[in-house]
Amino acid sequence: MMKLYPLLFQPNLHTVVWGGNRLCPYKGLPASTEPIGESWEVSAVPSSKSIVANGEWAGQDLVSVIAQAPEDILGKSVYDKYHELPLLAKFIDAKRDLSIQVHPNDEMARRVHGKMGKSEMWYVIDAEPGSYLYAGFKTQITDYEFKKRIEDGTITDVLARHEVKAGDVFYLPAGRVHAICSGILLAEIQQSSDLTYRIFDYNRPGLDGKPRQLHVDLAAEAVDYHVEAEYQTAYQSEENRANPVLDTPYFSVRVNDIAQPFHRNLLKYDSFIITMSIKGDTRILVRSTGDELLLKEGNSCLIPAAIADYDLIPLSSKSLVLDAFIDNKDRSLGHRITRFLHLTSK
Repeated sequence: MMKLYPLLFQPNLHTVVWGGNRLCPYKGLPASTEPIGESWEVSAVPSSKSIVANGEWAGQDLVSVIAQAPEDILGKSVYDKYHELPLLAKFIDAKRDLSIQVHPNDEMARRVHGKMGKSEMWYVIDAEPGSYLYAGFKTQITDYEFKKRIEDGTITDVLARHEVKAGDVFYLPAGRVHAICSGILLAEIQQSSDLTYRIFDYNRPGLDGKPRQLHVDLAAEAVDYHVEAEYQTAYQSEENRANPVLDTPYFSVRVNDIAQPFHRNLLKYDSFIITMSIKGDTRILVRSTGDELLLKEGNSCLIPAAIADYDLIPLSSKSLVLDAFIDNKDRSLGHRITRFLHLTSK
């Protein structure tokens, strides 16, 4: 078996019309004059695959690396279900408002595009005073009104608007209309999909000077008009604890708020771990191999499932580290019981 170790990745920056200038300094990279809106931290999306930056797999793309040891890297349960990395992690800097948009669910995405659907979550890292985002409808509307408001530019009048601050979390299941607005820096965990239906883009030109394409009919089919009482995700945050933030059918998220060395044993989940350094530098020490990795603020790594037993060691007064993984613990238990029964029957 090839030696497993936490994987760092080369910069994978995306220039977009609404992008800003915070991602390069946040990630410790040279400044850029381009409007960089996204850093694809851990990606197996064919159009923008992550390239490994450390160790013996340096220079190889993540898809090729996974193919060499899929069960050990992804986890057997993940590989059996998806046969690929099912998540995509990003940092997003919105200097200007993103388009009003929605994503299809798995059924529609497979039927129309032959791809995975897209549910996602946002963790706000920083927000300028008064910054807000849109998530969901604040009032019930019909399909007819939806299309009419897109035509006359009033669609934002019926969306739920949320002022945000650092630490706020929003879960965006497929079908929920949403938009990040100006002044927000955030981390995003999503299903591994590049499907976005743009609903309204403020009649602005794209980087090529032409209006960006809208997808109104597809959006109308994908959208969930249900009005929720609350769209923001509530969670408890305590120091020196893996704080549970989200458990969804597609991914689970924990935020580790640490001021001292902190042990993480996630082997029971039978899943890879995407680890994002939100604040402060952190050393990762893998217990089974002794490998050490410096994870700097604004950077991310992928920890293979087979070695997901490690220590997080803050290198400043405090570190904030976000974990994302697939919760397979019940299924993993089934694997272990089946294996035990097989052995004891001999």
